[in-house]
Amino acid sequence: MSYPDEWTQKEFLQNKKKLEEEGVKVLLIDTILSPIEGADTVLYNPYELLKEPAGSVFVFYCDSGKATLNRLAEYKKKFPNYNCISLKGGRGYWRVNMSIFDDFV
Repeated sequence: MSYPDEWTQKEFLQNKKKLEEEGVKVLLIDTILSPIEGADTVLYNPYELLKEPAGSVFVFYCDSGKATLNRLAEYKKKFPNYNCISLKGGRGYWRVNMSIFDDFV
């Protein structure tokens, strides 16, 4: 799977489910010391993040998504064995009640 620079919340939730079913770990990384209500977030700590399995996906967020998108090249350089993505809209656009359901056919 090729990874874009940004994911919306919907893309994050859909891709997290799909990738974790395939055995790929997806982490939502808090860069502003402000966890998102109802979301499983990990505090930005490069030392601890480097302990995650290679190939994991790190989705970084800030308040608006602009700072993490601007720093994405820095994150990719710091974590070359991982896939780094910015959360579009950041914490400000996160919808607590948004859920992803399996399609019923």
